[in-house]
Amino acid sequence: MSSAETDTYSAQDAPEFAPAQFVRWFREVAPYVHDFRGKTFVVAFGGELIEDGGLEDLVADLSLLSALGIKLVLVHGSRPQVNEQLRLKGHATQFGRGTEPTSPEALECAKEAAGEIRLDIEAAFSQGLPNTPMSHAKIRVISGNFVTARPVGVIDGVDYRRAGTVRKLDIEAMRNVISQGAIVLLSPLGFSPTGEAFNLAMEDLATNAAVALRAEKLIFLTQNRTVTETDGSVDTELARKDADELLAQGILDEDTSAFLRHASLAVKRGVARAHLVPYTMDGSILLEIFTHDGVGTMVVEDTLEDLRPAVADDVGAIVQLIEPLEADGTLVPRGRAVIERDVEKFTVLEHDGVIYGCVALIPYLEDGMAEMACLIVHPEWQGTGDGEKLLRHAETSARALGARRLFVLTTRTSHWFLKRGFVQGGVSDLPHEKRAHYNHSRNSMVFIKRL
Repeated sequence: MSSAETDTYSAQDAPEFAPAQFVRWFREVAPYVHDFRGKTFVVAFGGELIEDGGLEDLVADLSLLSALGIKLVLVHGSRPQVNEQLRLKGHATQFGRGTEPTSPEALECAKEAAGEIRLDIEAAFSQGLPNTPMSHAKIRVISGNFVTARPVGVIDGVDYRRAGTVRKLDIEAMRNVISQGAIVLLSPLGFSPTGEAFNLAMEDLATNAAVALRAEKLIFLTQNRTVTETDGSVDTELARKDADELLAQGILDEDTSAFLRHASLAVKRGVARAHLVPYTMDGSILLEIFTHDGVGTMVVEDTLEDLRPAVADDVGAIVQLIEPLEADGTLVPRGRAVIERDVEKFTVLEHDGVIYGCVALIPYLEDGMAEMACLIVHPEWQGTGDGEKLLRHAETSARALGARRLFVLTTRTSHWFLKRGFVQGGVSDLPHEKRAHYNHSRNSMVFIKRL
């Protein structure tokens, strides 16, 4: 295969002669497509996204999600547009992040801005030009008086006037809309039973919608507000308690703190996953949903990546991991029947419902030894320490069983084991039962590690 066929390209730069990449990617997203079909996603974005010209690309990606059977609720903000209206009308007031006092004049500006944005979004979903991502798309966007609001009132002596919070959502009506394949659009305005309008915070509205709808995901599209590690890389997954600890430290900027606080609250109240995704990256919402690590920060109740004992339902995934290595001679062929028989000896590494690694531990306790076999991490996820994670798990499990030494048989990965404390042995060092079944035609090398 030529290098042109195996190189990885960005969505913008990929040439037409990269079919292998296309097929590989298409196959890899299949598990996510199956998992998310019929699920509800709440996608929220501020007016900054529209101001920065990101609406058309976002609508194209959302249309793809809708075509894949994902139910969508969109929540838009309008802060920069409202501030611009206020400026043009000579008002000194400017809105920042969160809930702020809203005068009647500011509320009128909020109404105007929300109306303009709603029309822009509806227009973007209506385009169906040939040779564009929206070609043949027929997606209805429905907005309405889904949100009942109440006034914030007076807090610490400050009258918040026409600023409001969500009292309730017409969930039955929203579900009827999305069940018909349409998209619900929520603007940051709510109405009281007496007909008064109130200005709402987009983040609060989106969080309430996700919780009330029992959404699978709440996705905040931000300018570039993700949580980063000390080396500048994105922290792609946070347990909720870790997110709360980070918020308590007060080291995040105001915008990131606001988004992360609402993401944590949504997860605490039952939303499976909440994401902070940078809209400045082309296709970021697709990359976040359909790739293993994503490109943003995801908050979950507990981390999704997990080592667990294999069960019968995992046999197919284990076979898929093993088959390529059996085909090239790295592993001795076992066959599905053997995997089914020994499945209780396997541990799998799973992320968000996808099994991408495994290891088997076979005890020979009469000799004080255990064999580690089938240590595999899918090629797409190698290089991130998952092999070491499986190794540490095998070592811990072997000690717990009473084994004093762990051994492996390998024909091609000797250096990996040598770097991790194994020393080369011989066939005579193997347990008696293993020596009796040693395949001399493969001439596998023996490596042993004291536990």
